[in-house]
Amino acid sequence: MKTRIASYVAFIGLSLGVGAMASAETYKVDPVHSSVVFKVNHMGVSNVWGRFNGPTGTFVTDDGKESFEAAVKTDGIDTGNAKRDQHLKSADFFNAKQFPDVTFKSTGVKKAGENQYEVTGDLTLHGVTKPITVTLTKVGEKDLGAQMGQRAGFDGSFTVKRSDYDMKTMVGPVGDEVTMYVSLEAQKQ
Repeated sequence: MKTRIASYVAFIGLSLGVGAMASAETYKVDPVHSSVVFKVNHMGVSNVWGRFNGPTGTFVTDDGKESFEAAVKTDGIDTGNAKRDQHLKSADFFNAKQFPDVTFKSTGVKKAGENQYEVTGDLTLHGVTKPITVTLTKVGEKDLGAQMGQRAGFDGSFTVKRSDYDMKTMVGPVGDEVTMYVSLEAQKQ
């Protein structure tokens, strides 16, 4: 009888352990409903705004073990001016041929309040990788039906110095600090 009870308790423990591991959910970023927008000062008189089209990535929700990854293609930069975009893709700035991606991969995530997470990770830009911390706010989560599935979204912003990433062309006339605004919507896989 004791052996049966011990076996039953062990089975329940294993079942609960498997259930806990199964709680991790992976979401894939929907590039159509996500945005990566930036602003940089121009000549000390205004800000120029732009975006990176088609962001990609994943995030995993797993109580206490969350992770985030995101990427944009540097040739997907769009400032609303084709001539400026070509210049930004050139070796003077992003050098899109040599460095086709800007990536972020989290190294740590901690809860920072109601629907907020402090995400520390590595940002790789222009071949240089540096740690950054971003506060992400969970905007919402909802089942949008058979066509769109379970969705979740996060917003965040951060500022980097482009000179820290070896992008030093025209620092002065064009601001060194670039503020990025990220809004990611993702579908549960």
